[in-house]
Amino acid sequence: MRLSIDVHLDYGIAGDADVLLQIEAAAMPDQRIEEQSLTIWSDSPIRAVPGEDGIGQRCWARGHGRLTAAYRAVVKVERPVVALGAYGTTPPRLLPGDVTAYLMPSRYCQSDRFEGFVAREFHGLDGGALAAALSAWVGNALDYRMGSSSGETTALDTFASRSGVCRDYAHLLVALARAGGIPARCVSAYAPGVDPPDFHAVAELWLDGAWRLVDPTGMASCGDIARVCIGRDATDIAFMTVFGQATLWTQTVRVRALDETA
Repeated sequence: MRLSIDVHLDYGIAGDADVLLQIEAAAMPDQRIEEQSLTIWSDSPIRAVPGEDGIGQRCWARGHGRLTAAYRAVVKVERPVVALGAYGTTPPRLLPGDVTAYLMPSRYCQSDRFEGFVAREFHGLDGGALAAALSAWVGNALDYRMGSSSGETTALDTFASRSGVCRDYAHLLVALARAGGIPARCVSAYAPGVDPPDFHAVAELWLDGAWRLVDPTGMASCGDIARVCIGRDATDIAFMTVFGQATLWTQTVRVRALDETA
């Protein structure tokens, strides 16, 4: 799958503020950047730094009354689609050191609060079978509803309200997976067919010795997703973090699948 990505951001900045952007698709073995360009209109120097766990790239900019950025890319995704249930499990004691952190509760994914629910409702399941059951449960239990959550909404809030947007679906799946002993992390991504078109949030679960992408909203297949960055929760994967005050003027995100023969 080849994806064309076109992003335009235009924000008003109150005074001056440092801005951290994460909007560039990550170069990884299963997704190759064929072409890309990032333009940020700023009078101050731009500084690039590695993303979480070295995946993707963050970009520091300085907003002076306004911050405008444009990103365009073509990404070739080469990732086999395998049913989650086909994967085995890895006992926590055998996890790689850098994966262990994704078993722990985080600000928006309070996995320790879901341990009883997962043990009771999904008794006897582990590994890929548990991951598939949890993803299906989240997809069936929640209603995708714009405006039903905010930047402060946690996995517990979503569990109670049974509604949210992609960020909330990802948070809840990540929290439930961690509660079931499966390392899980949140992923900011681009995917075609997302409605409404926007930056997309999905999850990755550690199964059979590797990270496996899953979209609990059901809007994207793992073979159609281009990662931007990863992290414990929305704290780490926000496309833009403003250290000050900002006002949205315009924002467009367009992702489309290109003909493989083109």
